[in-house]
Amino acid sequence: MGRTLREISLSSAVSSSSPQATTSISKTDTVNGSHEFRIAGYSLLKGMGIGKYLASETFVVGGYSWAIYFYPDGKSPEDNASYVSLFIALASDGTDVRALFELAMLDQSGNERHKVHSHFGRILDSGPYTLKYRGSMWGYKRFFKRSVLETSDFLRDDCLQIQCSVGVVKSCTEGPKIYSIPMPPSNIGQQFGQLMESGKRTDVNFEVDGEVFAAHKLVLAARSPVFRAQLFGPMKEHNTQHIKVEDIEPQVFKALLHFIYWDELPDLQELTGMNSKLASTLMSQHLLAAADRYGLQRLRLLCESNLCQDVAINTVGTTLALAEQHHCFQLKVVCLKFVATPENLKAVMQTDGFQHLKNSCPSVLGELLDYVARAGEHSVIGRRGKEVIFDGNDANGRRVKQRI
Repeated sequence: MGRTLREISLSSAVSSSSPQATTSISKTDTVNGSHEFRIAGYSLLKGMGIGKYLASETFVVGGYSWAIYFYPDGKSPEDNASYVSLFIALASDGTDVRALFELAMLDQSGNERHKVHSHFGRILDSGPYTLKYRGSMWGYKRFFKRSVLETSDFLRDDCLQIQCSVGVVKSCTEGPKIYSIPMPPSNIGQQFGQLMESGKRTDVNFEVDGEVFAAHKLVLAARSPVFRAQLFGPMKEHNTQHIKVEDIEPQVFKALLHFIYWDELPDLQELTGMNSKLASTLMSQHLLAAADRYGLQRLRLLCESNLCQDVAINTVGTTLALAEQHHCFQLKVVCLKFVATPENLKAVMQTDGFQHLKNSCPSVLGELLDYVARAGEHSVIGRRGKEVIFDGNDANGRRVKQRI
């Protein structure tokens, strides 16, 4: 008996269909970065002790922090201080971080006869080097013989220049591309900013030292928990149409409103009418205090970041007092390190800002003394007083858990 047209159609559809084929590709490459470490006063480092080192500032490559370690008297007792040692260390948490390294001591004669040990530009029999944990190191105990180094062009004006390159191995897998429509960036800040500038539908006025600023209650309440409580909370102001603001300057309040609506800082030099870094620093100081007062965490961090970039002799005392009073811990550390530097300490102590710091935050002076006392230290002391060498062993050769 013959098949029906429907049966024939179904049979044809099944026989003609085939599994859909898909593909993906894994790509492996290195994320590269470099850091230059300049060591001034080399002759003063001799005799500091075998296993003692200088560490560079940490730098970030491939999502991990790294640091360069230079041992003026060498790392190993068996070398009897005949060599300088040079290492690169993983300075952040990580497990089995695979990377390529290059350590170079730069020839300062201009002839570019640098002393280089590198993984880059050559085939590696065993592949990239693997760092097992934080504090793991790669480098050379006998990087340079001291007697040769000290009569060479690598040492110029009692200074050495060391350059380190790191290439962190990263892999990613890509599947079939799915078409997507490009999305424009958010412009909500611009729209709210234009709302403020238009002055339409405002429902609250703030009087600040004789100047009046119009705003929108709902916008303020959405952005600031303090304004929300002041305008709509159980303890709200009796007159929420006209509010007097004390202990803040008009320019600072104007900048505060600009951030609330635009979600960005205004041009501080344009706002103050003065084209100077000092004016911007002073405005950032006042604005940081206002941001903390109104619970604007992002604005507080922006001001903190600006002040970290503009630490100076004549303003650091006031900035440090602000950092202490408003719990800006990152800014506080930057200021303490700046003041504790021998060439800055005496000059800072003679400023009005330092007198203000002594009067308003006397407890900070004790912390400052600790930083000054530590300024000349070059060794790392473990929790129980043991010197730790960051290649996975303490001074007695026992394995330790690394901390940097």
